[in-house]
Amino acid sequence: MKPAAEFPRLLAAFFTDRLTQQRRASPHTITSYRDTFRLLVQYALRELHKVPAALEIRDLDTDFLGAFLSYLETERGNDARSRNTRLAAIRSFFGYVAVQEPQHAALAQRVLAMPAKRYTRRPVDFLDRDEIEALLQAPDLQTRAGRRDRTLLLVAVQTGLRASELIHLRCEDVQLGPGAHLRCEGKGRKQRCTPLRKDSAAALRNWLDERHGQPGSPVFPNQRDDALSHDGLAYLLAKHVAVARQSCRSLEGKRVTPHVLRHTAAMELLQNGVDRAVIALWLGHESVETTYVYLHANLKLKEAALAKTTPTQGTADRYRPDDEVLAFLNSL
Repeated sequence: MKPAAEFPRLLAAFFTDRLTQQRRASPHTITSYRDTFRLLVQYALRELHKVPAALEIRDLDTDFLGAFLSYLETERGNDARSRNTRLAAIRSFFGYVAVQEPQHAALAQRVLAMPAKRYTRRPVDFLDRDEIEALLQAPDLQTRAGRRDRTLLLVAVQTGLRASELIHLRCEDVQLGPGAHLRCEGKGRKQRCTPLRKDSAAALRNWLDERHGQPGSPVFPNQRDDALSHDGLAYLLAKHVAVARQSCRSLEGKRVTPHVLRHTAAMELLQNGVDRAVIALWLGHESVETTYVYLHANLKLKEAALAKTTPTQGTADRYRPDDEVLAFLNSL
């Protein structure tokens, strides 16, 4: 009888033993790793003509994995950050393989040595006040979906919740009494409370009255009354951005994602004088240093700093070469 292939057994143990039992990885981490290996086995089926159940560890050498990472960028259009995220999941798996199956330690070391790809760090994208207003006016408030979407967009822009935090909000997480706030669980299972402005609290109160959900029901459900997916959130945002572009020309050519709404909330706080430490707590960042990206992106703060400087008294004269230099240049 032919023994079972090692890869399926080790992959199952990696998720059930290493991630779930030993590391107690968050559902977001498990979902990300799951998606990585789903893409990997589909690529292996296409290139190696092996079904996932027949894959061996030796099939996943560095040449194959390097080709897989290139495929993510060239064919799927992933950027360097997404590529590095997929590579991190693969490295984690091979770290587990090296411990459980020492005969594959050499291959595991080569995989663990695969470098992450460097990428250009661009200033974060965010919406200005006119763009925010145009986006919030885009949903059709005559429909139930439009009222849901308008409330969702308002909450996203005001609270800066991550996409995963937003779609997993439950009705019981919304507190609308004195000191209205939202409770959510972010990265690393860190729980935090985010206060609500009066307009956001009023919109949520009206929506929840219409929603009639149970305490454990999602605040922003899809048509089947389940929680929105990441793709569903991206779809409805893109739909309303397309409408908002008709009245706000500055949105043309600007890529607006759920994370851009999170950056928008941070920039609104920063431009209104909120300390960076408070912004880090508000957004659930691990470190205050993370908020430096907003300082780099905030042109208004730079202009305000420039306005405090003293201009030089000298006049700017144009350089005029002497006759010898002119003669030399003219002789060339």
